[in-house]
Amino acid sequence: MASIQQGPNGPVLVLKESALQQKGKDAQQNNIAAAKLVAELVKSSLGPRGLDKMLVDSLGDVTITNDGATILKEIDVQHPAAKMIVEISKTVDNEVGDGTTSSVVFGGALLARAEDLLKKDVHSSTIIEGFQAASEKTLEIYSQLSKKIQPDDRASLLKIASTSMQSKLISEDSTNLSKVVVDAILSIAVKKGDQYSVDLENIKVEKKPGGSIDDTQIIQGIVLDKEIVHSGMPTRIENASIALINSALEIEKTEMSAEIRITDPTQMQMFLEEENRMLKTMVDKLHDVGANVLICQKGIDDIAQHYLAKHGIMAIRRVKESDMIKLSKATDGRVISNLDDLSEKDLGSADLAHQKKVESDKWVFIEGCKHPQSVTMLIRGGTQRVIDEVDRSIHDSLMVVKDVIEKPEIVAGGGAPEAFAASQLKDWADNFDGREQLAIKKYAEALEVIPLTIAENAGMDSIDTMATLRSKHNQGQKWTGIDAKNTKIADMMAINVLEPIVVKEQIIKSATEAACMILRIDDVIAISGGPGGGGGMPPMG
Repeated sequence: MASIQQGPNGPVLVLKESALQQKGKDAQQNNIAAAKLVAELVKSSLGPRGLDKMLVDSLGDVTITNDGATILKEIDVQHPAAKMIVEISKTVDNEVGDGTTSSVVFGGALLARAEDLLKKDVHSSTIIEGFQAASEKTLEIYSQLSKKIQPDDRASLLKIASTSMQSKLISEDSTNLSKVVVDAILSIAVKKGDQYSVDLENIKVEKKPGGSIDDTQIIQGIVLDKEIVHSGMPTRIENASIALINSALEIEKTEMSAEIRITDPTQMQMFLEEENRMLKTMVDKLHDVGANVLICQKGIDDIAQHYLAKHGIMAIRRVKESDMIKLSKATDGRVISNLDDLSEKDLGSADLAHQKKVESDKWVFIEGCKHPQSVTMLIRGGTQRVIDEVDRSIHDSLMVVKDVIEKPEIVAGGGAPEAFAASQLKDWADNFDGREQLAIKKYAEALEVIPLTIAENAGMDSIDTMATLRSKHNQGQKWTGIDAKNTKIADMMAINVLEPIVVKEQIIKSATEAACMILRIDDVIAISGGPGGGGGMPPMG
């Protein structure tokens, strides 16, 4: 309904006739209900025993995943408050790569607890203050709880990569894949002083159905999904000297339409020979410098291909610019625009350049680079769906290892830090008087939802589990969490379930901010229709 106020001279219409307005409690309840529904949607996919979702888009394409960010990105959420919860998962995914499902489940739990307080007439400002105080205290508890490790401590990094994979489709293959992930990250990590930095752009991911997940491997170099241009060229070159050229090996056509009048057949012959000579000069230049592999971003003329084959040079053309940059980093070569400037020191090197059949396609592998700043991960699996999910899982795992290398502090997984922080918060809440204390206690309850959900998804009894977990934490056993694989409560540090502190911190920050933002809203005004008709906000409810 439009907002109508009774003025001294009759009704005053402020909003459009078609505008929808929800006020006060109705607006709050509606927003909270929408946010809780989004959390319910991904709740069953949390933890090692979480289940997957099958998402079918309008074209009938199927995605099967249990990655919170992917699920929420694929489904088209309409409700404005629900969209804010979806934003949490996007932020967490972009910042730290893992913990997307946890953050949404926690955000939903915070709002559900806030709803209880709103029903008891606790003002939303009081709840927000309580939540913010509790989140700061939780971050403080986490930083005291975390353990420092060496950033290049391979054993710890393997445990972290493996933990991230436990809740994914690839958990059975986590031993092999976590080695692949850690090798990839360690080969591209750059050390500055005591700090490391990792740019995941330097890991090229190639996916090919076939084989099994176990065949996924890391190649110390670059894989190009291209074929060698000419059948007369060698398909395998050891001790490759690689020229990286981003101009075409072709005779350029003139800008203007020019006309050459030829009166004598010998002139025609000279004209063609001159073109051939120019192309031959280009190829000779490559040969003289000592290049035996040519990778070109643009085209290569047929005649140039013939001369390259005669010199025994392997050539690949029309390679993407992003791949040229990666090749430069991997082989330590320089990308040259003008062939005349090419010198021996511009060439990259690799132990082996060869064309290899991958299923039905021929790809070129440049491998065995000495100190590659860029590497390739070749993902294999039974079907395209499996490969896509392996790719998503490996992305999470790469991000987690990157997080730890950049900030080398870890905590145990399995909901242990959340349960520990919850027990600490409950004691800490007693320092507050009035209603803020209630909000802090509710925040602690919301934190317990994460271990509780992991346990429920593993088919454990929720009441017994939480009672045992609380008593262990009250006795000071801070690493006690849910071992969902074996459906029991265990010391998560002892069974090597480790997570980066950065992920845990990001979950707290993002979820608390979004919950407080939704609690601040007391009025929703939807303006439907516009100059072009339609548009505006979708209906609520």
